[in-house]
Amino acid sequence: MPHRIVILGGGTAGTMIANRLLRELGDEARIVVIDRDNRHVYQPGLLFVPFGLADPDELVRPRGLQLHEGIEFILAEVDRVDAGAAKVYIASGKRIGYDVLVIATGATLLPEETDGLTGPGWQESMFTFYTLDGATKLRDALSRFESGRLVVNIVDPPIKCPVAPLEFCFLADWFLRARGVRGDVELIFATPLDAPFTRAVASAQLGGLMVDKEIAIETEFSTGQVDGAAGKLISWDDREIMFDLLVTIPVHGGAPFVSRSTGLGDELGFVLTDQRTLQSRAAPNIFAIGDATNVPTSKAGSVTHFESQTLISNIRRFLDGRELEGSFDGHANCFVETGFHKALLIDFNYAVEPLPGRFPVPHLGPLPLLAESRLNHIAKLAFQWIYWHVLLPGHRLPGISPQLPTAAKNTTQGA
Repeated sequence: MPHRIVILGGGTAGTMIANRLLRELGDEARIVVIDRDNRHVYQPGLLFVPFGLADPDELVRPRGLQLHEGIEFILAEVDRVDAGAAKVYIASGKRIGYDVLVIATGATLLPEETDGLTGPGWQESMFTFYTLDGATKLRDALSRFESGRLVVNIVDPPIKCPVAPLEFCFLADWFLRARGVRGDVELIFATPLDAPFTRAVASAQLGGLMVDKEIAIETEFSTGQVDGAAGKLISWDDREIMFDLLVTIPVHGGAPFVSRSTGLGDELGFVLTDQRTLQSRAAPNIFAIGDATNVPTSKAGSVTHFESQTLISNIRRFLDGRELEGSFDGHANCFVETGFHKALLIDFNYAVEPLPGRFPVPHLGPLPLLAESRLNHIAKLAFQWIYWHVLLPGHRLPGISPQLPTAAKNTTQGA
C-alpha cells in the first residue's frame, strides 16, 4: 500500500513539497494537498503593486494547476488535527487519515488584534500591502498622495518577509522623488525593534541607506492602538506618531486550526518545530515548513526553498525507519529593493551574520552581497519567472546550496 502523505496548504511551501515528493517517491506515496481556496498568490510581487510596478492580475494563478498530475487537491477548510489519531478534520466533518502530515499553511494577518486598526480609516488612510486587495487599494491611495506624513509601521514581529517594510520605505522614497513631491512628504519607519533589522551588520547597512534617503526611524515603538479618525499611532508606553497615510504590517499568527489542535502550536499559532529536522514536536509523523513554523529564522520564500531539501530527506528517512538528519541551518537570503533600480542581497543563517561577499559562488558571484547593485535588482525581478517555472514545480536551482556557503565569509561573527 502506498503511504498517504497529506499536505495542509497549497502555497509556496505546500506546492513545492508536494511536487518534489511526487518526483522523489512516485508510486510509493499518495499525496493529498488541502487548501481553503484555489488562489495562489505570488507574494513577493505584492511589494511592487502599490508603485504600479506589478499588475495584480499577473500575480494570481489557480493552486490546483500548480500541482503535478497525480496529486489530489481538496478544496476545504481545516478544522483541526488529531495528532494522536493521525487524522485531519475538515470543516464539513470529514476525517482524512495520514501516514505523514506536512503543515505548510503559512502565516495569517491579524489586523483585528490591534485596537482600532480595522476601525475608521481602514482601507481609506490605513492600508497593508501584505494582501493583494490591500496592495491594490494602497496603489490608488499612494497615486493621490502628494504631501503630508507617510508612516510605515510594523506592529509586532514575527512577520512574513522581514525586509519588505524597509523595501517599501526605499521604493516610496524613489516613487515620490520621481513624481517630484518627495520634498513635501515626511517618511517615517516605526518599528518595535531597536534597529532597522534583526541582524546587526545588515541593520547598520540598511540604517545608513535610510539616513541617506532622509527616512526617519522611530525604534522601540510597540503599537498598542491606532486612532484612524485622528490619524495617530499610540504605543504601549503612550508615545504617539501622527500620520496622513499609514502603511501597516499587522500582527501575524499561524493558521487558526493550529491553535485548535492539541499540542501542535505555540501561543501565536505557529507549529512547534525542531529547527534542524523540521519535525513537529506534536508527533513524529508530522512535519512543518515555511512560515507556518516557529523556527527562529526569517519567514521568507528563500527559507522555504532551503528547508525543502531537509524536509524531503527526512520524510524519506521517517518512512524507511531511519534516524532523521538535522541538516537545516537556518539559511535565508533576501533581495532588498533600495529604489532607483538597485537592490542589495543578504545571505545568512542561524549562526552567521549577513556579510559582504559574492553569491552564489564565493569570490565569483555574480551577485554582490550587502552592496547595492543593478544586477541584484534585475535578479529580484527575474525571480518571478523562476518561482512559477522552477521552484513551484519542484526543480532544484543549480549552484544554490540549501546550506549557507561560508567560503570567503568571516563566520566568527555570530547572530
